Amino acid sequence: MADPRLKRAGVSNFNKPKRTPKHPKKSHIVVAKKGDKIKTIRFGQQGVSGDKKNTSRSRSFKARHGKNIKKGKMSAAYWSNLVKW
Repeated sequence: MADPRLKRAGVSNFNKPKRTPKHPKKSHIVVAKKGDKIKTIRFGQQGVSGDKKNTSRSRSFKARHGKNIKKGKMSAAYWSNLVKW
């Protein structure tokens, strides 16, 4: 049976991020699953594009949020780094 959190978030599966263009603040949503832990995470500032290239802007983001990115799939910084940066 499918988890109701997937339907509520409107995503196809666990660990599959999706854009949320109509959300007032956050640009993406993901239902993260690690082992038996499940968490709905909204991440990314609406209207701000990331920078996939190795620019000073992207390096600054990674340096500023490095500690949180290392926390793994259950952190918003991890998903923001993966999707936007």
